[in-house]
Amino acid sequence: MHIHILGICGTFMGGIALLARELGYSVSGSDSNVYPPMSTQLENAGIQLSQLDDPEQFNVKPDLIVIGNALSRGNPAVEIVLNNSLDYISGPAFLAQYILKKRWVLAVAGTHGKTSTSSMLAWILEYAGLKPGFLIGGVPENFGMSARSGETPFFVVEADEYDTAFFDKRSKFVHYHPQTLILNNLEYDHADIFPDLDAIKRQFHHLVRTVPGNGLIVLPESDKNVGDVISMGCWTPVQQFGESSNCTWTIKLLSADASQFDVFVDKQHQGTVNWSLIGEHNLNNAVMAIAAARHAGVPTNQAIEALSSFQNVKRRMEIVVNTHGITVYDDFAHHPTAIASTLAGLRNKVGEQRIIAILEPRSNTMRMGIHKDTLIPSLALANETILYQSPDLDWNIAENPSDAAKNIQVFDSIDKIIEQLLSIVKPDDHILIMSNGAFGGIHKKLATALEKL
Repeated sequence: MHIHILGICGTFMGGIALLARELGYSVSGSDSNVYPPMSTQLENAGIQLSQLDDPEQFNVKPDLIVIGNALSRGNPAVEIVLNNSLDYISGPAFLAQYILKKRWVLAVAGTHGKTSTSSMLAWILEYAGLKPGFLIGGVPENFGMSARSGETPFFVVEADEYDTAFFDKRSKFVHYHPQTLILNNLEYDHADIFPDLDAIKRQFHHLVRTVPGNGLIVLPESDKNVGDVISMGCWTPVQQFGESSNCTWTIKLLSADASQFDVFVDKQHQGTVNWSLIGEHNLNNAVMAIAAARHAGVPTNQAIEALSSFQNVKRRMEIVVNTHGITVYDDFAHHPTAIASTLAGLRNKVGEQRIIAILEPRSNTMRMGIHKDTLIPSLALANETILYQSPDLDWNIAENPSDAAKNIQVFDSIDKIIEQLLSIVKPDDHILIMSNGAFGGIHKKLATALEKL
């Protein structure tokens, strides 16, 4: 069967392409914005790519077209599919029908940390010899790929609440029917499709409704919004992570940067996580992953051992440059809460050394200005902050007053940002670049400029 994927270079759709290819299907695809690491993965898998607006991509009629949720009515490729009555399906529906049937699905949902937690969970299962399949919205360093079909019933999926396709406005995750579900956290996001937080809660409750009575839901005790979702009705056993006596899972922090912590189940010590990651957000992700793996049969002490060799995900505090005593990190950032958590973890690691934060507010919600009142305060732990005023930003960053804005500068070009960086950077500085896109190639440009210092 020949599968053709429209919007193939997104992390989710690229993962679908890799899974379909691994299952023996002939796979091709098109997109309008191609950049690594997904484009590299697809090329290495022998998947032919074309431009999304090229009508010749349909010269060889595929058996099935998988349409990504970034494509809407009016897109020329979509109109060709509809006008010619070609068979089409959404990415989540393809995943459910062709890959997840009769699998033990372990789904990770939440506003933040889905990619990291999914990667941790997949690695724990792999370390335990369970050879899971997975589809993750990033590239876990332990695997070097974002998706694979696996050799056992276990399949880890990053369960996104974004809508499915132009013809199916339900959240993607309602298609997955997990046996094990992690609800990491819940905040308002995706303002382009959700009018308010209650609308997101309803979608999360649709997901909860799909988990069987012999399954498991793992969640944080402290997240009120997640608690609201569960209070709408739950028919599945729940295990909580937190500090109270109601929690199955608790921890004891052993280092300020959360690189070491003890794990307890029902107050019984299970072992100590000692790993390379930092930040309490990653600690929370880790406990959730350990709990979900335990439901799949992995002993807790073995899961703890696995995390000592966990290598994180590309673009999650990934060190991309280390030269002249200057360290540059690349981090995928899309929400003020995640930005603040990442900076807190880095601050606890580096102490009094300077942090220079560089942010491209690129997500749909960021571009709309929904988080503009909380964005500047979320950057407070940086010594210096540089913000990129991109042409498609719907609001003016420079006009956002805040007591925290004393060390914040705004520039409208990548070259100006690099010029400013070179004028202020010095040895022992930590430069944290945050964006959920390519950020105009700033990482490579900055690396080249730093090498010339």
